[in-house]
Amino acid sequence: TILRNKVYSKPNRYTMKFSSFAIAGAVLATTSVHGFSTPAKFGVRQYTQLNMATAIDADTKTALATAANEARGLAMDSIAAAHSGHMGLPLGCGEIGAVLYGSQMTYNPKDPQWINRDRFILSAGHGSMFLYSWLNLAGFDLPMEEVKNFRQHHSMTPGHPEFPSSEHNTPGIECTTGPLGQGVSNAVGMAASEKMAAAVYNTEDHKIFDHHIFALAGDGCFQEGVSAESACFAAHEKLDNLIVLYDANEVTLDKMAEYTQSEDILKRYEAYGWEVYEIDGHDIDAVEETIAAAKASNNGKPKFIKCNTIIGKGMEETEGTNAAHGEAGVPYVDKAKLNIGLPEGESWYVSEGTRDFFGDVQKKNGATYDDWQATFSAWKEANPELASQLQDAIEDKTASAEEMISSIPQQGADAEATRVSGYKIIQEISSLVPHYVSGSADLHGSTRNYIDNGGNFGAGFDKSYAGKNLYFGIREHAMGSIMNGFAFHGLFKISGSTFLVFVDYFRATCRVASLSELNRVSYILTHDSIGVGEDGPTHQPVETVSGLRVIPNLDVYRPGDAEETVAAMVSSVTRQEGPTALIFSRQNLDQNNDVDFMARREGALKGGYVAKKETADLDLIILATGSEVQHALKAAADMPGARVVSMPCMEAFERQSDEYKEEVLPSSVTKRVAMEAGVTGLWYKYASKVIGVDEFGFSAPGDIVMKEKGMTPENLKAEIESM
Repeated sequence: TILRNKVYSKPNRYTMKFSSFAIAGAVLATTSVHGFSTPAKFGVRQYTQLNMATAIDADTKTALATAANEARGLAMDSIAAAHSGHMGLPLGCGEIGAVLYGSQMTYNPKDPQWINRDRFILSAGHGSMFLYSWLNLAGFDLPMEEVKNFRQHHSMTPGHPEFPSSEHNTPGIECTTGPLGQGVSNAVGMAASEKMAAAVYNTEDHKIFDHHIFALAGDGCFQEGVSAESACFAAHEKLDNLIVLYDANEVTLDKMAEYTQSEDILKRYEAYGWEVYEIDGHDIDAVEETIAAAKASNNGKPKFIKCNTIIGKGMEETEGTNAAHGEAGVPYVDKAKLNIGLPEGESWYVSEGTRDFFGDVQKKNGATYDDWQATFSAWKEANPELASQLQDAIEDKTASAEEMISSIPQQGADAEATRVSGYKIIQEISSLVPHYVSGSADLHGSTRNYIDNGGNFGAGFDKSYAGKNLYFGIREHAMGSIMNGFAFHGLFKISGSTFLVFVDYFRATCRVASLSELNRVSYILTHDSIGVGEDGPTHQPVETVSGLRVIPNLDVYRPGDAEETVAAMVSSVTRQEGPTALIFSRQNLDQNNDVDFMARREGALKGGYVAKKETADLDLIILATGSEVQHALKAAADMPGARVVSMPCMEAFERQSDEYKEEVLPSSVTKRVAMEAGVTGLWYKYASKVIGVDEFGFSAPGDIVMKEKGMTPENLKAEIESM
């Protein structure tokens, strides 16, 4: 049977109130599958045709509806206890959660890192109690005490979902969300990563990757521009394993949604190339059938399901209004729980029937998991080398930094831009780390991070899903989010490139990567200073490197020659604690060949080292980084008492022992000067005088801009003599 999707028109949202509720499971089964009787008369619009799946039986429908209401109760109780949180989404999306965790998603709570599990991302992270409630009901190791401890210090249930890290581990959380638009864009990265994994590891005889990526997002996610960028990428690369559910409740924080939006979002996504559906998000049959159809549709189109919902549904006093967004409903929790059929006087109530139902869900998913394990074992036996590569990818296993810098040949370059050095070294990195891939925001020719013989990722043209080079288009923000999605997915390392000045387009994603300790991510940021020259101040970053350095847990490397670039790139793929930004020059830099190449690599791995040792009593230290190291070396050439310290990475240097830092920067030597073609502020930690650029540049050849802004050995020497 072919059925058109139903779309339910809502009453006027300023006056709508629902006063009649089903209050028991039996009533749920005999009146309304979604647990609420409403006075609305529903109209019909037509979108994507659905092939009707086998209808769920009445008992399962009742169990799902009961679970939806009990999940609502958990959310209400936890938010009330914390006097903080967002009730609107957990109450408005109860049926969606029930269908996802109770029917349509494949997962194993006993093995939450199973590589072929379906992924669920709550892009609207403010509704985090939705996720915590369902993880508890679905059997993940999230005890009820932690659900009760919502938003409290050291709890497993923070205010917004946080990816497992050194701070805590909440099983079932697939990515850090909260900044709107990020989660739904991370989901695009996960879907791309799954396509890549299937292409690299599946064989004709054994399919070990075939899962789906689900994301639940609201108006805020789709108003943020990053979601549009990533949606275009997803459609263009035909990521049909991605299913996005839109919680369309017509309410935003300040106003009703119509106050700030009037687009037809379905037409927008259809124009992108998505398959679109529109349903009543409270109708369990519609949610079930539509998600099943979306999963079964392998037509090269990602899926977008507009779920019309009532924000805060079940709480008469706030439902359908802006007040449902926060904790304004706390005074009405007890009444609302009674209205939806939960027992009076019981908090955090979960019935035995719901626990039994999810026990059966676990058994069903467990059987799927066991079948997959048998396939996986057969695959490993048939493909031992590929299996070893996959295990390294899962564990993110690489050679040590010391081993890696020893295995990469000496660069032996003459004057060379570090972006060019980076191009040579990325070939070595790709060989040493098979699960390393890279991409660019339409700038491969300039940023020089293309992996030769790696193939291009995607659909059509010369692309395949096994390709190691991603073309993000002119979409830096989406690139950052998609890269985070790759890292959250947990199989590949990924770098992405653009001009340094454009990192601000995706700075929010750098922050999330750093917060989430995503060591699988690195950024290749070229054209690093006023040395860019003729393009002018719009393209000459002066504040940007320091702006990255102040992000906690982000390593920022600005190497001064080819051998330091080796260390920087090696560090980016061996570091375990977080992401790395690699800052490369457009213009040629001198090579410090007076220092052994391995000594430069080893010193750069430590963040800072002596690039020129004094030949008399030490009375001056010159610190420099990147393109300014060559100036420091020239200025100090005829200064016997001067030491030059190259500091490509402040963060790595600060992690060294006190003894090493004292050895490089003796505290007894207070006459110190630092030089960098950027803002000066951070360098005063190490030097009493800083030669830098605290204003924007101008359009002229790069050497002229550098000279006019004092970035020359002659000016450095003059400044030292004036001290």
